[in-house]
Amino acid sequence: MTLGYIVLALIVVIAAYFIFVYNGLVRNKNLVAEGWSGIDVQLKRRADLIPNLVETVKGYATHEDKIFRDLAELRAKSIAGGSVADQSAVGQAMSAAIGRLFAIAEAYPELKADANFRDLQDKLAGVEDEIQMSRRYYNGAVRVLNTMIESFPSNFVANMFHFAKAEFFEIGDAAQRETPKVDFKTR
Repeated sequence: MTLGYIVLALIVVIAAYFIFVYNGLVRNKNLVAEGWSGIDVQLKRRADLIPNLVETVKGYATHEDKIFRDLAELRAKSIAGGSVADQSAVGQAMSAAIGRLFAIAEAYPELKADANFRDLQDKLAGVEDEIQMSRRYYNGAVRVLNTMIESFPSNFVANMFHFAKAEFFEIGDAAQRETPKVDFKTR
């Protein structure tokens, strides 16, 4: 009789552990999804600001056509979505293109003095900060989920219910980490 209670207690403890770990995995998976949603919202906000910024600069820098085409193409890719790696690559390319756009704007003092341009520039800087915070939140949630999936003994529950590791939002190409170089001598 006592052995039966011990076995029953052991079964209850193991079941409670599985439930606890499973719920933790689900919670962390949802935090990753929430983090990605935050990044997606900020990327869309940035994509919405780009046309206004481009139109403002276009009025002053009519001969800088390539940067406008590049930004339009990157904006379309950003809006189309894709995997974390795809969005990361597009986001980095868009940040570099925006940097080139601001470098071009430096050559036009009357543009830098334009209130509309300054307002758009401030909004874009705010969105970039929000994107960076969203990336940190997302990557933190991914770290917690991946650690739980790989750690013993929770990895048994993760494998049993087919939880997959999430992908970090990171810069994969070392060239994208570099500051864009702008050369006005080739005009």
